[in-house]
Amino acid sequence: MRLRKAVSDLLRWERVCRVATVDRTGRPHVTPVCQVVRDGKIYFAVGRDSRKAANLRQTPHVAVLVDLYSEEWGRLAGALVQGRAALIERGPAFRSIRTLLYEKYPQYPEESAIEVGDSLVVEVTPERVASWGLE
Repeated sequence: MRLRKAVSDLLRWERVCRVATVDRTGRPHVTPVCQVVRDGKIYFAVGRDSRKAANLRQTPHVAVLVDLYSEEWGRLAGALVQGRAALIERGPAFRSIRTLLYEKYPQYPEESAIEVGDSLVVEVTPERVASWGLE
């Protein structure tokens, strides 16, 4: 499934989104992540030993939520992307996404470096998308 331009733009420009995973018993886990979008897929980095990584190894289903809040509720906007996650441990795809993340978030290299062996890149392939308030 292709992301509509408005959804892709929202994910590209917003600085943070929320990611939901589940363990094998169905227990949910939701955390904020810093994301990039490339070729209709969403990417973010996680620690190799994180709960997100463990959950995605067990169950590759993932939900990504990005939203814009306003006190004027007629201006609320957002998108929920449900999809399948793949874990990228190394190689050209890992380095390419790391470069994109470092470009968007200059804090990354000093504050939370994305390193082979310590980190994974998560690739989310959208399967369902719901959005609101986007043109």
